[in-house]
Amino acid sequence: MILCRSALVLFCCALFLSQAEADDRLLTHPVFEPVQTTPIFEAAPGQWDAKIRERGWVMKDGDVWKMWYTGYDPDKQPLTMKLGYATSKDGITWTRHPQNPIISDFWVEDIMVVRDDQRYLMFAEGAGDQAQLLESTDGIQWKRLGTIDVRLTNGQPISAGPYGTPTAWFENGVWNLFYERRDAGIWLARSTDLKTWTNVSDEPIIKPGPEPFDSLMIAMNQVIKVNGKYIAVLHGTGSPEKPRQWCTTLFESDDLIHWKKSAHNPLRPVAENKSSGVLVQNGAGWRLYTMHDKVFVHELK
Repeated sequence: MILCRSALVLFCCALFLSQAEADDRLLTHPVFEPVQTTPIFEAAPGQWDAKIRERGWVMKDGDVWKMWYTGYDPDKQPLTMKLGYATSKDGITWTRHPQNPIISDFWVEDIMVVRDDQRYLMFAEGAGDQAQLLESTDGIQWKRLGTIDVRLTNGQPISAGPYGTPTAWFENGVWNLFYERRDAGIWLARSTDLKTWTNVSDEPIIKPGPEPFDSLMIAMNQVIKVNGKYIAVLHGTGSPEKPRQWCTTLFESDDLIHWKKSAHNPLRPVAENKSSGVLVQNGAGWRLYTMHDKVFVHELK
């Protein structure tokens, strides 16, 4: 019995050290390599999701890997972005939900999903790049709560126009919402009730550049916290003309307001054109999923 307990303690210590080492590498040496050279999830030609676009979302929920993604058929007008859902046992091989698209009656794209007690919250773009909030108890049936009300520091509404790629982080009773406006920078607004959001600053807290790989446009996809540090996953481009080449980058912060670029950016070569990245913890390691316009998975080395 003593030997068994000792072995268990050694196993737990090894697991803890492995996780600690992985977290440290994520902060100090974030090198990600593809798990395979081909996409793990793609569009379905001839179907409602003949094309996939923008940020989707991957999370490990218990023993089930879950993916929400935006699909559309460019041959059908008027063009509408719809929401798809897929599940997996390993995060590599995915099965589309038989009721897809699970949202088709209103525009939804560039999404992220957060667990909030017994419900899921989805922050997404609607028509015209207007940030919106949805909720669900099962991740399949979604209720639209409405457009997100963002205010200037003086309490007045922000100026008319697009505000998208909404990215949420909840801590100490406060919701933090990061959003972009025409990909020209990242703004931060806060709320305690998920109804009214007030800018921390009316100027962007992150601007494009100065490096050439994200000198023109940026958007934030995710925020996580590791070893007391906040890590943000962004994507950016320095391509002046379409089709642009986008890349995935990491930023680090102590306070969610002041951010520093990782010296290892971009995480993958610009020529690969991989963006809309999402980090997911997998056991004692980290995976990076890039979502636009095919889903690739990478492991932290």
